[in-house]
Amino acid sequence: MSQLLKLFLVFSFLNTAFSLQAKKRFEWTPALRTAYDKTLSLRFKEAEADLATIRVKDPNNLLILHVENYLDFFRVYINEEVTEFKKLEKNKDKRLETIEQQGDKSSPYYLYLQADIRLQWAVARLKFEEYSTAFFETNKAYKLLKTNGDKFPKFMPNKKDLGILHAVVGTIPDEYKWAVNWLSSMEGSMEKGREELEEVLSFAKKNDFIYEAEIYIYYAYLMLHVQNDSEEAWRIINKAKLDPTNNPLACFVMANIAMRTDRGDEAINTLLNKPTGKHFHPFYYLDYMLGLTKLQRLDKDANIYLQRYVDNYKGRNYIKDSYQKLAWHALLNGESEGYRKFMKLCKSKGYTIVGSDKNAQAEAAAGEMPAVELLKARVLFDGGRFQRAYDVLKNKKPSDYLAEKNRLEYHYRMGRITHKLKWHTEALQYYQITMDKGADSPEYFACRAALEKGHILEELGKKKQAKEAYNRCLSLSPSDHKTGLHQQAKAGLRRLK
Repeated sequence: MSQLLKLFLVFSFLNTAFSLQAKKRFEWTPALRTAYDKTLSLRFKEAEADLATIRVKDPNNLLILHVENYLDFFRVYINEEVTEFKKLEKNKDKRLETIEQQGDKSSPYYLYLQADIRLQWAVARLKFEEYSTAFFETNKAYKLLKTNGDKFPKFMPNKKDLGILHAVVGTIPDEYKWAVNWLSSMEGSMEKGREELEEVLSFAKKNDFIYEAEIYIYYAYLMLHVQNDSEEAWRIINKAKLDPTNNPLACFVMANIAMRTDRGDEAINTLLNKPTGKHFHPFYYLDYMLGLTKLQRLDKDANIYLQRYVDNYKGRNYIKDSYQKLAWHALLNGESEGYRKFMKLCKSKGYTIVGSDKNAQAEAAAGEMPAVELLKARVLFDGGRFQRAYDVLKNKKPSDYLAEKNRLEYHYRMGRITHKLKWHTEALQYYQITMDKGADSPEYFACRAALEKGHILEELGKKKQAKEAYNRCLSLSPSDHKTGLHQQAKAGLRRLK
């Protein structure tokens, strides 16, 4: 054999060996699963220690980057600190580059991880109002998931992310769909998204699925916000095997869905038994939730938890809202000066990114003190205490209020309360009065009344009248909540098809 041929064979062997060595794998080892579970339990220091060990013992497992990204995502999402966001964001491109260059392209995780990392950072960007970048990252993630779905149609993690995206695209208001079609390749519908999530849910019930808790949570929120089926949302989340006493995220999810399904007492009990200790990353939002739910029960100590939130949290959201709720607590306890003090702080503290902070800022700017009975009925209603709310207003009448806004709110509140008490005849009457009297008002009362009228008529099987109510909702343009109310009305019209 010639010397040249020997050199060629040696070179080919080394090249092949190098290629095999460079191609790293994706494997959910027991150690990595433990690190993932600790991350989702907000035991960040323990998860970091585990990952450091895994990097030494199993350096060729690229799923390490996946769990690391979860860690960064939750830090940024919970803390909402700009400096930390900018620092950790740099890890994204490094991880993507490593996966692209060293990952096994024959694995379904190769494209999936690139997409999932982009999606997590897209969601994180929303906290800092980086909407354009978030949109384009989501579009890139969608393309990767679509390609991966064509290659691996039975890969369930891919269906999990695609199902969410298809459902989200399906709920985009019509007036913004042109932008989505023009700037991206994303498409989808609520029905398609729901089918995909149900397929993954079915798979998770029968198999060892690492993302089982996630898919139950996503599906529960889909039922709650899009399908308007609060009881199904509560049923699903209680099948998710979440442990709110040992996992702050599970505590948040269980309490949040309890609050949104009119189970205020269950939310309070869940939050009072939240996990505590230095091994958990601080999650002050749970204090805000507890203060809010206690306010909705008119508990005297609600202010303690709201104050704890504003004293300790260094992030951006729900600061104005917390000061507004502290003001409400003062007013409901006969302290009008306390109301003014906290509304002044509401004006000067926090940001106006999320809807509740915008609403709090608007109340502070208006300088109008709420009518105590209407406010009391409102907070009791929001906590699911409908009979107590009714008892507050049952002996009142619209003429008891001088301001037109308060008279309109009286009809609206009575509509919502009697609706929840399933007194449908009375509720429809109150809703109709609200719609007639509030059509030209900047308040959201008439628009919401039309939506809720549609819900009642849909439940009663009166499809034609329900469609008319939903379309009536779409014809109204309140200054607040318009997009959300219109999305729900469109979801109602889709269901009636």
